[in-house]
Amino acid sequence: MQDIIKVGMADLRVAKAPQILTTLGLGSCVGIALYDNANKIAGLAHIMLPDSTQIKNNSNKAKFADTAMEVLIQELEKSGANVNKLTSKIAGGAQMFSLDTQSDMMKIGARNVQATKALLNSYKIPLIAEDTGGNFGRTIEIYPDSGVLLVKAIGKGKTEL
Repeated sequence: MQDIIKVGMADLRVAKAPQILTTLGLGSCVGIALYDNANKIAGLAHIMLPDSTQIKNNSNKAKFADTAMEVLIQELEKSGANVNKLTSKIAGGAQMFSLDTQSDMMKIGARNVQATKALLNSYKIPLIAEDTGGNFGRTIEIYPDSGVLLVKAIGKGKTEL
């Protein structure tokens, strides 16, 4: 029986092999998986919004890409991960509803993906693979023993990244 750790919405967790991290229902949200191959440690954040700087009371750091990334890296380091060897895979960032507006403010999924990629770049964490965009939800699992990110989407099957 594998030890599966659930990561809720606006939540983050760290796991070591043979544990598995999973998060359900990534629509416009983005799942950020960080992985240390040498130590077989992975972290997963389920972020809802790109930027905490517009919010006055950010008590939940896992809700925003910028603060979640910072906390996730700290938690990985505490668990023994070498933060200089981290790689990343991301999924989600869908446009779940058709919008009549051209406003970028409403394109949360795309903004989440864009913010996540910018943050990964600023932390110098290579983005190895992604399954983002579209108009469908995803469930993901990260396997710390192999670094595989399994993406499941209704009607799309399973994809291993």
